Amino acid sequence: MRKCHCIEPVVAIYSFANFMAYPLLQQFVYQRLWEERSNSSLPASVNSSHCTVQNNSSSTVQEIQRAASMFFTYLDLISLIPSLIVTLTLVTYSDQRGRKIIILLPLIGSLLSFLAYFLVSFFTLNLYIFFVSSFLSSLFGGLGTFLGGCFSYVVDQCNNKNHKAVRIALIDMLIGLFSGGASLATGYFLKATGFSWPFLVTVLLQCLNIIYVSLLLEETIQPSLNNESTKKEFIKKLFYRIYLLFANSTCKRNTVFLLLLLSFSIYNFANLGGLSLFILYELNSPLCWDEILIGYGSAISTLVFLTSFIGVCLFSRCLQDIQLVYTGLLSVIAGFLMAAFTKTTLLMFLGALFACIAVLENISTTVAVATFNSIYAATVSWFPGFVFLLAAGLCLIPMCLMSILTLNPQLSEEKRELLKENNNENE
Repeated sequence: MRKCHCIEPVVAIYSFANFMAYPLLQQFVYQRLWEERSNSSLPASVNSSHCTVQNNSSSTVQEIQRAASMFFTYLDLISLIPSLIVTLTLVTYSDQRGRKIIILLPLIGSLLSFLAYFLVSFFTLNLYIFFVSSFLSSLFGGLGTFLGGCFSYVVDQCNNKNHKAVRIALIDMLIGLFSGGASLATGYFLKATGFSWPFLVTVLLQCLNIIYVSLLLEETIQPSLNNESTKKEFIKKLFYRIYLLFANSTCKRNTVFLLLLLSFSIYNFANLGGLSLFILYELNSPLCWDEILIGYGSAISTLVFLTSFIGVCLFSRCLQDIQLVYTGLLSVIAGFLMAAFTKTTLLMFLGALFACIAVLENISTTVAVATFNSIYAATVSWFPGFVFLLAAGLCLIPMCLMSILTLNPQLSEEKRELLKENNNENE
């Protein structure tokens, strides 16, 4: 059978399936908790009477909101350690054993999760089955593992720097297009058929992806047949390189590294933590969104994948890198502030659009989601929008750290030297 090097269909299908499943899961858990704790069904449409009912039983609604946020806290924490270990192992090992393994395993893990979603929904099983599926899925890696494998696959094929940039930008655009399409379609699909059939579609899409990768995708790296100690040695070399990164650098350069890493981590923590609560916040009073409006909101949020690349290309001609960073951080802060105080549907759309600047999977993802869900559970009774104020405030910290890099002449010069070295290596 003839094989190909086209990874783009895999990314497109994966994005569509995942961005269909995640909003569905949050709404499904919320609906089940609502039915269990209020002994009534969740109103099927968004209207003023729905919000009136919620306001008249605010203690019950707040209890359900707390229970839902804590449920997702535990769901994320249970997968944290296995996912980190597996991701580290797969990413380091793929350089010698090939890229397909790092792409295929996260697909299998997602399939297990989606299958659990469908079975629990179809047979009305216990929600705690999701904890088991989350743990098992984490043993196969996650979104970061998958995207790392896909980008590595593209880099392996591209010798030309411009061609590489175009392929990576294309993947980024596909993520935006298909995730937005999935979010938009999910609301109507859910309203027409309920939860079970959309979950089944995600299972079938992931099966299609696994078949494509297994049978049609060509490997870019021939597996190394070295001795059994290769894996351990490779991981040791990875940690040794990290050690050398700081040990062989000057104090000024290490300061630049640490400030950049700290800025990125705090931003990612605030951004992803805040984003994880949008759907729960939209289900609560005073918005009381239904599945269709939630789908529109999620779809608008994914427009950032399409607009960010164009925006960077245009503004980079007239703005410096640090000014682009400030622009991005200010847009995130504006989005979270708008979301915190929003009372109408239009403002909530704008808040979601401004806040979703980037979606990256790393260690801060799980920690941020768990932390912000816990904070939301503790503050939902007196101010549901507090988590967005916290996220906006945390985003000010990276701005201050980046300002230190810019305003300090010595650190600024060190940063320019690092950029020059990077450009020389790419050339």
